[in-house]
Amino acid sequence: MRILIHSLLFAPDLTGAGRSAGEMASWLASRGHQIRVVTAPPFYPEWRVRPEYSSWRYKISLNGHSPLNTGVVRCPLWVPKTHSARRRLLHLASFAASSWPAVLAHVLWRPDVVIIIEPTLFCAPSALMVARLAGAKTWLHVQDFEIDAAFELGLLTSPAIRKFALAVERSVLSRCDRVSTISEKMIECLEKKGVSSSRCVLFPNSVDTEAIFPLPTVSPLRREIGIPDSAIVALYSGNMGEKQGLHHLAEAARCLAGRSEIRFVFCGAGTYRTKLASLVGTLPNVTFLPLQPDNRLNDLFNLADIHLLPQREGVSDLVMPGKLREMLATGRPVVATARPETQIASCVQGCGLVVPPGDSAAIVSAICRLAVDSDLRKRMGEEARRYAVTHLSRERLMQEFEKSLTSVCESEYDGTQHS
Repeated sequence: MRILIHSLLFAPDLTGAGRSAGEMASWLASRGHQIRVVTAPPFYPEWRVRPEYSSWRYKISLNGHSPLNTGVVRCPLWVPKTHSARRRLLHLASFAASSWPAVLAHVLWRPDVVIIIEPTLFCAPSALMVARLAGAKTWLHVQDFEIDAAFELGLLTSPAIRKFALAVERSVLSRCDRVSTISEKMIECLEKKGVSSSRCVLFPNSVDTEAIFPLPTVSPLRREIGIPDSAIVALYSGNMGEKQGLHHLAEAARCLAGRSEIRFVFCGAGTYRTKLASLVGTLPNVTFLPLQPDNRLNDLFNLADIHLLPQREGVSDLVMPGKLREMLATGRPVVATARPETQIASCVQGCGLVVPPGDSAAIVSAICRLAVDSDLRKRMGEEARRYAVTHLSRERLMQEFEKSLTSVCESEYDGTQHS
C-alpha cells in the first residue's frame, strides 16, 4: 500500500501529534508499506527550528525501517518568536503554502491513501486535491480539535472568523473517506459535527509498553538532579503552553513549599515555560528539566511518584494529552484536572485522582493524599499499568489501524461527497 502522510509535526518532535505521526509511519513501513511524509522541520515545543534543520529550504531524506519504504520531505515555515492569534495563523498558513507543491508532486506517485493529521487543518485542501487527482482515499486523523480549542482558550474571539473556520472544517470533514480521533468523547464531537458513525474510527495514541515500563529501582535521574530516593516527586512533563493551566501547578508548589518531602519537577518546553519559571521563582521544592531524548524517556517518567496532568476548563474533550499514555505505562498514579464526564476523567478513573479544573487547592489536596498513602499509590499505579497494556498497546492498535486502512482502500471510490 502506498501511503502519503501530510502532517505539520513529525518525529523527532517529542509531542503527541509529532510522535504519533512518526510512530505510525515507522510501524507501517516495517510492515512493507511504502510511506511518504510531507512535514515541517522540527520546531515544537520550543517554537524554534532545531539547529540541524532549516526553516527556509526544503529537505528530502530517507528515514524509517527501510530506505525503500519511507521518504520524508520537510518544507519551509515561519516560526514566530512571540505569539498572538494572528501570528499563529500566519505560522500555519506558511506551512500550508510551502507544503502545497511537495504534496502535489506526489500525484504521479499515485498513493492509495492520503492521511492528513490535524493539527493543522490548513493542510487539508492540498491533500484532498492530491487524493482526488491520484484516485486515492482520504483519511483525516484528529489529534486536537484546533478550531474549537482556539476559541475555548480565547486565542481567537471573532465570531466571523469562527463561522468561516467551522464552515471550512465541515467542508473538509464531508470530503474525507474516514475520520479518526483518539478518544470516545472526541468521536462524539465528530458525530456532532456531522461525520457519520460509519466513517468514524477510534485510533487512540499508543505506547510501546516494552520501552516504557515501571523500573524495579528508583530512576537514575533522581541522583543526577539531586532528589533523595525518599522524596515524593510530583512530575509534570510535556508541552508548556496555554491550554495546560500550569499556573495552578505553580500555586500548588508554593502551597507545599514547607513540605520538604514533596518535590515538584517540571520538564518540557513551550511558550509558557518562562512564565511558569517566574511564578515559582526560587522555590526550593521545584526543579526544571529540559526536554529529554528518547533514550531517557523511561527514566524521566519513572522519576515520578505522582504524575500531574493539568488542563484548562473547556478543553478536556477537545484534546487528549499524548503524555497520558506514558504516565500510565510507568505504573504511577495521575492527578488530573477534568470534569467527571470527560474522557480524561474516564481514563484516569482508578489510575489516579481527578479534581475540578482551575482548583489549585484540590490539586494540593490530591497530591498530599497520594504522598502520604504509599498503598494507594501502589494500587493506582498497578491499575494504570494494566490499563496501558490492555488498551494502549502499540502493536494491537496499529494492527487495527492497518486493517481499517486496507478496508477503506479496498472500498469503491464514487467521487461524491459524504453526507
